[in-house]
Amino acid sequence: MRAVRALLVALGVGCGLWGVWLMRDFTREQLTSEAFWLAGGVILHDAVLAPVVVAIGYGASRVLPAHFRSGSATAFLVWGTLTVAFLPVLSGQGGKPGNETILGKPYVLSWVVLTMVLVAYAVVSSVWRRRQTRSRDMKTLHGSGS
Repeated sequence: MRAVRALLVALGVGCGLWGVWLMRDFTREQLTSEAFWLAGGVILHDAVLAPVVVAIGYGASRVLPAHFRSGSATAFLVWGTLTVAFLPVLSGQGGKPGNETILGKPYVLSWVVLTMVLVAYAVVSSVWRRRQTRSRDMKTLHGSGS
């Protein structure tokens, strides 16, 4: 396990150094912009996103049946990440007037389809987990080795 962690740390440091190397020709304005977005992302994550996710997770753990929690937590985590990634195109930002190829895809439809896939995943994993639990309970109830 230590070797895997060491490899992941080395890979992370290497990627970070590569990113810094790629920024070597940036202007002062570009570096300032990068610093702003980096700080803004950390602040947004720590002050808004993380507390909201913890609150939703806590609330869901109180409301959802046990067999539904794991699949829904996974689906919600992936959905939140995808939604954050989709925000610029869902809001229409990033396009350029006169260039229809920049935002020429059905991003809202893609986001809705991905959302539905994740809802289906949560439901299917819930049903599967419930069946596994019932099967295990039935084996215990009737004695599995006799």
